[in-house]
Formats: sequence, C-alpha cells, structure tokens
Amino acid sequence: MAIHANDGSSSAILFRSQRTFTVWRYGVGHSQLLLRAVPDSGNTLCLDLLFEGVRAMQLVTHYKTLELHTASDSESQQMLEFSELSPPWRERYRVVSLHSKSGSGLVLCSRISALRGGEDPVGLPEGPEGREVVWSMRLQS
Repeated sequence: MAIHANDGSSSAILFRSQRTFTVWRYGVGHSQLLLRAVPDSGNTLCLDLLFEGVRAMQLVTHYKTLELHTASDSESQQMLEFSELSPPWRERYRVVSLHSKSGSGLVLCSRISALRGGEDPVGLPEGPEGREVVWSMRLQS
C-alpha cells in the first residue's frame, strides 16, 4: 500500500501496529533508539521497535496506533540536512516517517526491527535475547 505525501511523492507503509509506543531509550554509544509498547488488556507481551544506526531523529514522546512509512523526498532531504551527514555516507541510511493518532516523527537510521517478548515493561533492556523478531528491515542501499 502506498500513500501520497504532501510533496507528491508516494510513501509505502513499512510496518503498522494498533498498539501505543513510547520512546523508551536512546543510546548514543550504540546509536540505538527503542520505542516500546508495554503489555495491556489485549496484549500480554511487550512489543519493541528497535532503530539501529540512528543518525538523527525528530520525535514525540508516544505514538498511538503507529505506522512506519518511507519518508517523502522533502522529509528525507530535511533530515539529511539536519543530520549534517556528508554525501558519501548518506547512501548507508534512510529516513523513516512515523505516523500516529498522537503525533508524527522522523528517524534517519540503517535498520529497524520489531521484537516481541517479555511481560515486564521495564525488563529486557539489552539485546534481542528472549524476544521474537516479528519484522525487520535493513534500510541501507
């Protein structure tokens, strides 16, 4: 499915979830951003979105009914300029647009994974051990 962005370019939906995700952690040293949906009445396990190789981001604190899209040309250009990433390195990263009922955002990164597992919303802080990969995408060219 593709939608058309405000600048006329099409935007493919990469991932979607009805759950509410919160910005959980950002680690500068490992360039990782973690968005987490904690267990709720309909889901007994956490669902994490792990962004790797993060070079820049513009976020709100939570995303209700989240969709990840390929970014429009103007969004990509905005984030590449914001990141100050030099042209030879730009092909290693892509901009992903986050859309939800509660806000939007942009992340410039190289990989995204959706991981399910753990009942404790503050548990499993490191690595994917004990979690099931339900979706993953490498964004490098």
